[in-house]
Amino acid sequence: MHVASINRRHGGRTYVSHLVRQSYRQDGKVKHRTLANLSHLPEHLIDLVRRSLQGEIFHSADESVRTLASKPHGHVEAILTTFDQLGLEGLLASRPSRQRSLILALIAQRLLFPCSKLASLRYWQDTTLADELEIGDASTTELYQALDWLLGRQGDIERKLARQHLKEGGVVLYDVSSSFYEGRHCPLAHYGHDRDGKKGLPIIVYGLLTDPCGRPVAVDVFPGNTGDSATVPNQIVKVRDRFNL
Repeated sequence: MHVASINRRHGGRTYVSHLVRQSYRQDGKVKHRTLANLSHLPEHLIDLVRRSLQGEIFHSADESVRTLASKPHGHVEAILTTFDQLGLEGLLASRPSRQRSLILALIAQRLLFPCSKLASLRYWQDTTLADELEIGDASTTELYQALDWLLGRQGDIERKLARQHLKEGGVVLYDVSSSFYEGRHCPLAHYGHDRDGKKGLPIIVYGLLTDPCGRPVAVDVFPGNTGDSATVPNQIVKVRDRFNL
């Protein structure tokens, strides 16, 4: 059996009929028997019948497709697109690298689901983040090595931010804060003026330098027993010597 498409002209118009026919021999001649008229069917159904009679086998989507994994993607796409619009990749490093991708993933994860750096390795597998940045096979050691890489680039990143947001004769804002520390092995953790009201624990002091709108430009970390005023000269040197303002 096969589908035969027959063109007929009538009154200056062409009509096409689609017929299911069976071919057979009679008295040594090939003859055709019409079994059905498919002309009233849509073209895609006629094509399915034609291909089926030619031997093709069709399956429903449920039979031929299995969902192996389904990961949320919309919020990942929104964050990575924003990174691109802000030029964050170029701010971290001008050239693509494995370390840059890992740092971008850490920043994105802090926005998607704030957690520890170790937990980030687990959580970014629950979305398309690891796939989009091609860091699905990252290890804990590699993650901390990427943080060391980022620390080595801090000076360059801060200079780029200063060029974007600070100007000669402009205003620079600076403030100091602190965080208490549970461990006992950090060389920066000392007893000092704890702004969190947590008594009996060492703290770490950090100073944040921003532009007039409050956009961060540079950050420094100091031992917990450092007085606020003692951190200011360091910022003046930074603005004058490193940012050339």
